Amino acid sequence: MTHPAGAASLPIEAGWDQLLYAASGVMTVSTLSGSWTVPPLRAVWIPDSERATVSNRSPVAVRGLFLDSSLGALPAAGRAMNMPRFCRELLLHTVGRCPLDLGDTVQAALLTVLLDQLRSLPDAPLWLPRPIDPRAADFAAAAAADPSIASAELARRVGAGLRTLERLFIADTGLGVGAWRRRCRILGSFDALAAGASVTVAGMSAGYATPSAFVAAFKRELGVTPRRFLAP
Repeated sequence: MTHPAGAASLPIEAGWDQLLYAASGVMTVSTLSGSWTVPPLRAVWIPDSERATVSNRSPVAVRGLFLDSSLGALPAAGRAMNMPRFCRELLLHTVGRCPLDLGDTVQAALLTVLLDQLRSLPDAPLWLPRPIDPRAADFAAAAAADPSIASAELARRVGAGLRTLERLFIADTGLGVGAWRRRCRILGSFDALAAGASVTVAGMSAGYATPSAFVAAFKRELGVTPRRFLAP
């Protein structure tokens, strides 16, 4: 299913776990405690316990698998995953045969192999936790809206000192202000990169003054360069 730019979906009916795969484009999966930004060739596992909404700023092609939560198919906590080629093809093949008849040995085996593969995948660092404190939450919203604004200026606008905000961010998210902003900026660059923008343009959209600063921050956050990250 392809969603146009600006699309958003509400949480699905209770009782279902979801596996959503971004075949192309970027989607954001938001919960009460934070959000995953899921670029192409990645997937996110959303257990029934997470009442998630899915949105996208640019067109995105999503492939989804919905599983009865009573199956306990994957861990109880949500997670994002980098999907190697075999897992991608296996997922697409499985989705193409839906709705699955788990009474059929071939279809049941197909799902078992897929879930076994997914369980073995490491988490992808695509999660951005949401601070709880109102001052920190206001700071986070403003920083996400305009990543180029200096932290000191944002702190002044929300009426809190940077040291106070540092304590609040660590308490609420496990990340300091600088680390949280770096992740927010890098995740925010995915739309531009997925649309084919240059590293220079993507970096500027994420608030970085130079391409080298953007690439260095990207590698620190995700372990690879922007182009390598989005390579098939």
